[in-house]
Amino acid sequence: MTIQSQLGRLLFIFLIFFSFCTIEKVHAAKVQIYISVSGNDKNPGTGDLPLASLQGAVDRLRTLRKTKVFNEPVEIILGDGEYFITEPIVLGPEDSGTEDAPVIFMAQTGEHPVICGGKRISGFEKVSKALWRTKIPEAAEFGWRFEQLYVNGKRAVRAKSPNNGFYYLKGVSETVLYDGKGRAPELAVQKLTLFPDAAKEIAFFSKDDYPDAVMTFYHKWDNTRKRIDGFVPDSSAVYILGQGMKPWNRMDQKTFYTLENYRAALDTCGEWYLNREGYLDYIPLPGETLAGLDVLAPVTTLFIIIKGDRDKKVENIRFEGISFQIAGYQMPANGVEPAQAASPIEAVIMVDFARNIQFVNCEIAHTGTNAVWFRKGCSDCLIEQSYFHDLGAGGVKIGDFRMPENQEDLTHHIQIDNNIIRSGGYVYPCAVGVTLFHASDCHVTHNEIADFRYSGVSVGWVWGYSDSPSKRNKIEFNHIHHLGWGELSDMGGVYCLGESEGTTVSNNVVHHVYAFDYGGWGLYTDEGSTGIVMENNLVYNCKSSGFHQHYGKENIIRNNIFANNLKAQLQATRVEEHLSFSFTNNIVWFASGDLFSSNWEKVKIQSDNNCYWNPDKKDFAFGKSSFPEWQKSGKDQHSVIADPGFADPLAFDFSIKNKKVAKKIGFREFDCSQAGVFGSEEWKKLAAFDPEIARLFNEALQKNEKNQMLRR
Repeated sequence: MTIQSQLGRLLFIFLIFFSFCTIEKVHAAKVQIYISVSGNDKNPGTGDLPLASLQGAVDRLRTLRKTKVFNEPVEIILGDGEYFITEPIVLGPEDSGTEDAPVIFMAQTGEHPVICGGKRISGFEKVSKALWRTKIPEAAEFGWRFEQLYVNGKRAVRAKSPNNGFYYLKGVSETVLYDGKGRAPELAVQKLTLFPDAAKEIAFFSKDDYPDAVMTFYHKWDNTRKRIDGFVPDSSAVYILGQGMKPWNRMDQKTFYTLENYRAALDTCGEWYLNREGYLDYIPLPGETLAGLDVLAPVTTLFIIIKGDRDKKVENIRFEGISFQIAGYQMPANGVEPAQAASPIEAVIMVDFARNIQFVNCEIAHTGTNAVWFRKGCSDCLIEQSYFHDLGAGGVKIGDFRMPENQEDLTHHIQIDNNIIRSGGYVYPCAVGVTLFHASDCHVTHNEIADFRYSGVSVGWVWGYSDSPSKRNKIEFNHIHHLGWGELSDMGGVYCLGESEGTTVSNNVVHHVYAFDYGGWGLYTDEGSTGIVMENNLVYNCKSSGFHQHYGKENIIRNNIFANNLKAQLQATRVEEHLSFSFTNNIVWFASGDLFSSNWEKVKIQSDNNCYWNPDKKDFAFGKSSFPEWQKSGKDQHSVIADPGFADPLAFDFSIKNKKVAKKIGFREFDCSQAGVFGSEEWKKLAAFDPEIARLFNEALQKNEKNQMLRR
């Protein structure tokens, strides 16, 4: 052997020895990093010497990776208490786990850690019996502004007018300053003429009110949020500057709005106002005391950012048993233009280019925006048995609202299962409980989705018959209810768009969907909906109808129960040459409204083997026809007018007693109790809807009906 060979061999042995010395392979046990509110980020992160923060744990893990290769799960364990953050935790590809060694951020057994994005506000004093005040140094000296406030665990109301209900616009005109190349003008001024009640409020604005006051407009399915650029008292006209109104959804005399964040609007219990001198005023609710006051204001808009790239994704990270609370939203200086479903608005947890990211038994509450958004290039992710509530916008968003640049950017195989997603739209009323934009092969199953101002689940993001990547999505076994609140229009419990072959909407219970004007529908196949199967759904007490197809192609609506919807039971709008949908083996029961609405009798459909029943009259109309005339047209040849024998339909018990009728039309009974969450009794009890909120919903419904009558 030559000297060179011997030297080479020695060098090889040295390198092998050096690699074993510098990189320790961890086989035997899980790696555990502990965090405690009494810890210190200079500690090693052991059980005896824990770290103090989530960021400290991320940094510690990054340090360990320099010398270790993990072959077992890495557990980052949080003890009880609040962990305050001032900026989001950012996780990149270097923070990934592996299939065998995932990174798990988890609560210590039996404990309930909270990641808090807020700052506690103290020092309140009584100005009077009905007004408490504190001065916030950061607001006075550094201009800290916040637009949400949480008092004793609940969202407080930023001073607004009117305290209940809305103002209406008297008139709208627009001056276009620059057309641009889009479908709507790029720059325009809108002149909004006000009725005296609102004009009087603005007429008494101080000079400090104008830059801070916000007008939130409700028009059809959208919201526009603007500051006031000018006011002319003589004509009671407000001027706002921004993009031109969209031709398909202009503001008009049916538009209503609120005024918020000016001093004179602070006039009722539960409201607050922060002025530019840093004084925070609050009018306490009955029973609140200074001694028991717990006030938090948001200092961050996001909790977690998980961001990879097309070539290197973030993978195998799990969050379990952690609560994320208090995050804010600040409106841009030029306001916010309308966007359906508040599509561009971010979430407090943003995920891009990631795989196998999981949130299990987590909580997200008290936010200014959405809860979680799996946006670009995400796959095989999971949200399971988590509780999302008190949300500024919506719950979960899947896929990008922009068409993916290439196939690798498409989000797919996301599972949203057994969650409670409710109480949202406090900043953006037009937001949705669960939204699937451009996304495929996703499952939204066994969720409780309730108490939003717009749709419950939205699927697809292409209008018309253009190519859509949104295929094979499953919306199944969800309990979707108490939507709309009479504030927006054109919504659905499940709202579908575009070519969606392989998509199923099945075994859901949908009820109490109530729009301001038109379009409170249970199941809604909107523009271009194609290839969707809707079956085994129970839909009742929706305003406009239980099912509506605006226009679409070859959808299958079968084996559903549509019961006691208010204005009509079934609706179809656009007449097209192709087969729009088939409607078979369904039961339709109604004691109010009409059977059909719009162009049901004109649209090309296959309708047969259905049961129709009205307990008050047997000779109800099928559009403009009697039942025999309807059958002569070729529809419902084997359908029946017969009582299905529901156990107690007025109490929403739709158990079928008349088995003969069900058998005759080929109706297959399904178990409605399977819709919604499952698991422990404690979890199901948490999902139960608050009777007081249901009562307030019914009051809003009645008030809207009365107002609509007065305005006709």
